[in-house]
Amino acid sequence: MPTSVDASVCAYLRSHIRTVPDWPSAGVQFRDITPLLSNPRVFRVLIDQFVHRYFDRKPDAIAGLDARGFIIGSVLAYELNIGFIPIRKKGKLPFTTVEETYELEYGSATVEMHTDAVRPGERVVLIDDLIATGGTMGAGAKLLQRLGAEVVECGAIVDLPELGGSAQLRAAGLPLFTLVDFAGH
Repeated sequence: MPTSVDASVCAYLRSHIRTVPDWPSAGVQFRDITPLLSNPRVFRVLIDQFVHRYFDRKPDAIAGLDARGFIIGSVLAYELNIGFIPIRKKGKLPFTTVEETYELEYGSATVEMHTDAVRPGERVVLIDDLIATGGTMGAGAKLLQRLGAEVVECGAIVDLPELGGSAQLRAAGLPLFTLVDFAGH
C-alpha cells in the first residue's frame, strides 16, 4: 500500500487542472478538474492513484460528496468492486435521510444521505474533488459516523491548505489523502 504518490504523477495531474481567475467571484482562483476528466489517459492516471491507495485497505464502500465526488467516487467503487454511497445536497434524496448542516463563509449548507446507506462497523472512504474550508467533507464524515460507519480516510484530488480545511479535518481526527495542493495561491 503506497503512503505517498510519486511527485511526477502529482505534477502530471496538477498540469491538467485549470485555474479560472475570479470565478465564481472576484479574487477567487477556481481549480477546475474537468480537464482531468476529459482526457482518458489523465483520468485513468487519476483513478489509478486512488485504486492503488485503497485496494489493500479493503473498504466496504466509497461515499462521494455531491457532485464532483460522485464522479471519482463511483468509478473508484466500481474499480474496487464495492458499493457507492451518494451524500447529496439537502432535498435530493427520495428515501428517509439523516442530515448535517455546516457553516460556509456566508451562511450555511446541509448535506444528507439515506439512513440505510451504511451499517454499523462498515469501513468507508469518503471522496470529493477538493478540500477548501473542509465543511462539506467534515459534514459527510459526521453523517457516516452518526450511522455507525468507520471513516477509513477522506480523499480528494486537490487541497487548498491556506483555507484551513485540511488542518481542520486532521484536527478532528480524520485521516486525509490528497494528490495535489495549491498552497499560497
